[in-house]
Amino acid sequence: MNPETEYREGLEDLASHYREVLALLGEDPEREGLLKTPMRVAKAMQVLTRGYQMDAHKVLTDALFKEDYSQMVIVKDIDFFSLCEHHMLPFYGKAHVAYIPNGYITGLSKIARVVDIFSHRLQVQERMTLQIKECIEQTLHPLGVMVVVEARHMCMQMRGVEKQNSITTTSDFSGAFNQAKTRQEFMKLISH
Repeated sequence: MNPETEYREGLEDLASHYREVLALLGEDPEREGLLKTPMRVAKAMQVLTRGYQMDAHKVLTDALFKEDYSQMVIVKDIDFFSLCEHHMLPFYGKAHVAYIPNGYITGLSKIARVVDIFSHRLQVQERMTLQIKECIEQTLHPLGVMVVVEARHMCMQMRGVEKQNSITTTSDFSGAFNQAKTRQEFMKLISH
């Protein structure tokens, strides 16, 4: 699916609901500036949630290579954008992913694609961190996986507590990363 030209079933229904939302907010959906807004928002929401239609495990196995490398592989500073499932407002930041191969490696871009797939769903940062780790763990069967996600949440910045500079950090790890020394090496390598 090309997210800018191909849309999923239900696009018209989604746009119709956004027309209703505009009216419920006190706006006139027939106003010139808003005439195309419901369809624009419907298309945007399908793009922002395209991860539901994608298989992260398949992405990794499509570029799986036998390799005897057994040191840490890190892809850091992977930009992502997601939508908080509680307020449907954006949260965004960077993901840092490491794994220690166990006979197989995957294409480096595939790690970033896994992040994209899980971030393009209605999410909470904690679950997204876990899903990225579990996907790599279950697909590559590495000696260990570690994921650190740093994000800013618009639901904290625009509403509620309104704290503009807060950053939320989550992490999850398995295998060799259960050793403090291995985790510390990873954290040192991703530090800015």
